[in-house]
Amino acid sequence: MRPRRNLVFGGTLGALILALGVGQAALRAASDQQTVEAPMFEVDPFWPKPLPNHWLLGSAIGVGVDSKDHVFIVHRGLPTLNARTEAGLAANPPTGECCAAAPPILEFDPQGTLVASWGGPGEGYVWPSSNHGISIDHKDNVWIGGNGTCPNDSTNPACPAGTIDSHLLKFAHDGKLLLEIGLPHQRTNSNSMTSFGRVAKIAFDPSANEAYLADGYSNKRVAVVDMDSGTIKRFWGAYGKAPVDTNMGPYHPDAPLAPQFRNPVHCAEPAHDGLVYVCDRPNDRIQVFRKDGSFVKEQRIAPRTLGDGSVWDIAFSRDPAQTYLYLADGKNEKIYIIDRQSLEILTSFGDGGRQPGQFFGVHSIATDSKGNIYTTETYEGKRLQKFVYKGIGRVPRGSQGVPWPRR
Repeated sequence: MRPRRNLVFGGTLGALILALGVGQAALRAASDQQTVEAPMFEVDPFWPKPLPNHWLLGSAIGVGVDSKDHVFIVHRGLPTLNARTEAGLAANPPTGECCAAAPPILEFDPQGTLVASWGGPGEGYVWPSSNHGISIDHKDNVWIGGNGTCPNDSTNPACPAGTIDSHLLKFAHDGKLLLEIGLPHQRTNSNSMTSFGRVAKIAFDPSANEAYLADGYSNKRVAVVDMDSGTIKRFWGAYGKAPVDTNMGPYHPDAPLAPQFRNPVHCAEPAHDGLVYVCDRPNDRIQVFRKDGSFVKEQRIAPRTLGDGSVWDIAFSRDPAQTYLYLADGKNEKIYIIDRQSLEILTSFGDGGRQPGQFFGVHSIATDSKGNIYTTETYEGKRLQKFVYKGIGRVPRGSQGVPWPRR
């Protein structure tokens, strides 16, 4: 009888082991469905270092990285400071030590130390009434746009009534003016060959010596210019059509897809493979084109987002294939990590708030040569943050929340 008991026991044990193996496999499969392989990031709560001179940032509306991984930002200063603070600084004597607006353009080294600051009105060019976006080209020149408007009842000769920021500026790395592109103080005209319509951001195709303009807050187009002369070479609207300046009214998520961009067209980023990714911000979509403006495809992102929209700015991962696309969503306060080819959202990080790793109006995004992400925040966010690249690994699908350091 004992051999039979051993046989029964052995069979039962084998069945248990088999069941355990099946159970573990099922758990692994379930875990794989809840996670995805994607780039991993952690916020660096100590970057950048404190600013000198009691300086404060206004709304930070642009970020770019140069060839030495120096990080440039552009922000709006005194007009966005608290009125009581301004009055205290203007008093004679001042009512206190703090605070003053930092210069519009700040440059930080990779350690987060401020190494240069400049910008603002100067001789020989018109500084935008509301600076917007900063980009660094392959020669380390600095480009900025502007999205300001002059009131219809303006009597200021420097801001003629009804005109807009219709030009952009190209500076050398140290702030010396190289080129003013487009005629300043023009009116909206998405088919103009001599001016722009409140440019949101500039990106570059060095191989063709071309700059791509998200044009923008008044015009409804992508415009491509020669990087040396500033001459407009071509432009297009949504779906590669001729742009139309008609106001289409507010976005509705259940309405037919809009045949034109809504304002603002907030980014136009060429990738290495010849595709151009456009942020149609209030329409909650990315549109993809070839460099000649022919339409390829589109992807809606958080399509029930109203108001400011979900598609604010794009940066690519720094691997040669630019496998991933990082999308800043300043309405839902997160960064999406997207497979660039399929445009599938893999995961996201961030949350609304003022602590490191949280956002209030995350507006612009850029990457450095090591794959780190930098973001700036507009509205009441008013700051620059760094997210350290930690390699590729398994991360939760959906929202990861705040990517706090694992220490």
